Amino acid sequence: MTTAEKTEEIRNPIEEFMRMDRIPHIWCSGCGIGTVVTSFVEAVKKSNIDLDKLAIVSGIGCTGRVAGYIKLDSFHTTHGRAIPFATGLKLANPELKVVVFSGDGDISGIGGNHLIHAARRNIDMVVVCVNNFNYAMTGGQVAATTPQGANVSTAPYGNFEYSFNLPYLTEAAGATYIARWTSLHMRRVTKSILEAFQKKGFSFIEVIAPCVTLYARRNRLGQGLDLLKYYYDKSDIQHDADTRDLDIGFQEKIVVGKFVDKEKQTFLERMNEHLSDKLGDKYQYYGKETK
Repeated sequence: MTTAEKTEEIRNPIEEFMRMDRIPHIWCSGCGIGTVVTSFVEAVKKSNIDLDKLAIVSGIGCTGRVAGYIKLDSFHTTHGRAIPFATGLKLANPELKVVVFSGDGDISGIGGNHLIHAARRNIDMVVVCVNNFNYAMTGGQVAATTPQGANVSTAPYGNFEYSFNLPYLTEAAGATYIARWTSLHMRRVTKSILEAFQKKGFSFIEVIAPCVTLYARRNRLGQGLDLLKYYYDKSDIQHDADTRDLDIGFQEKIVVGKFVDKEKQTFLERMNEHLSDKLGDKYQYYGKETK
């Protein structure tokens, strides 16, 4: 076997799903985003989903670059606007399975209002939120998820603001599927994404990931392996836990698991039922959502 043939034989197993002309990626050594991307690709492979009916949307930020690296119909939108863009995409073509893949700053900070209303409306989409506790791409500023006491660039004496408990926020707003894992839980992240693919309605998966270059350095938490060891030691799997109790303190226990999995009519189902009831034969049923 020639060297070229050997090289071809040991190709990266997710390479067929990546835009290799854009590799190497921008993510820092030790960052957890690439691990989450691998989990996502594994879920896509196992789901046998029609790739022509799968779209991925990202906003701005480190995780926001995901849409540019994955070889799917993908859209890199403006800061905080990934969810409304994905909403428009879903409503324009209900047969699509739409995935929003972005960071905590983009989804819950800049785009927090859109997160709330997409969950309230139960728009049929999957949101994968990679949470690294700061606005990493723009310099490590305080984010909506920064734990109290953590040192970040705009809080050099420690963050004093209350932070979002994202599972509680999304459940209160109306999400039908909610899970949280760390980037160390690769197989569990893959399983949650697979389950979310099968759900109708608004699914939210939070993945806690290390930011070695900014967050970890400022807080003297060590390198990537140190953070993975922390996740291993501090993660506590509690399926069906009360989301009100899922706050994340600085270097404290992280409760992970699947917390919400319920059925509820989607936005389009409610719209069709309501308008059909009001207008009768005058109303033409709109769209057919992907199961």
